[in-house]
Amino acid sequence: MKKLFNLKRLANALSVGLMAVSGLAWSQTAPSPDTSEKAKPAASAKKAVTKKVQAKKEPVKPARAALKLDAINLAVAAEAADAALTPDELDIASRVYIGKLPCELGANVTLSADEKNPGYFHVVGKNFKYYMFPVATTTGAIRLEDRKAGAVWLQLANKSMLMNNKLGTRLADECASPAQVAVADALKLNPVSVFDAPKPALPAASSAQAEAEAAPAK
Repeated sequence: MKKLFNLKRLANALSVGLMAVSGLAWSQTAPSPDTSEKAKPAASAKKAVTKKVQAKKEPVKPARAALKLDAINLAVAAEAADAALTPDELDIASRVYIGKLPCELGANVTLSADEKNPGYFHVVGKNFKYYMFPVATTTGAIRLEDRKAGAVWLQLANKSMLMNNKLGTRLADECASPAQVAVADALKLNPVSVFDAPKPALPAASSAQAEAEAAPAK
């Protein structure tokens, strides 16, 4: 009887042990909660934010360059307003040919007077834009300068040219207005120094003013 009782106790102990071992094995093999699906949206959101930041950092180079150039020209124009030209300089400015002048190799340069600052000119062409004022010369040639940019516009009787002294290059050559073309044709028939060539006709406004000054007072 005692042996039977001991066998029952042993069977109960074994049963409890088996249950404990089964529970431990199940806990080790049970799948852990899947966090990969939750992580994916966070990673996607991070990538989207990164793309947006990168898109904001991409510069628009042409627009920025144009704004910078306009800012420089405005600064130069502001300085010009404080530096009024002398009568001699204004006289030089009155003889500058304005408009779109064709040059060699199919290029062209456009000169336009600054209405707000008499005597100053905008000189524009492909890949350049200058703000110039007249400078007296000993040769009689008409000279315009943009000293900050190092640009020089030289107008002779038969042609004009644009140079950049800082770059050491000639940006445009053989530019000519109709009056300069006429002088160039005359020089081909009777070659003389361009500085000795007949002076081109003054613009209509300047001619009328000269006639009025030359007329005797009544």
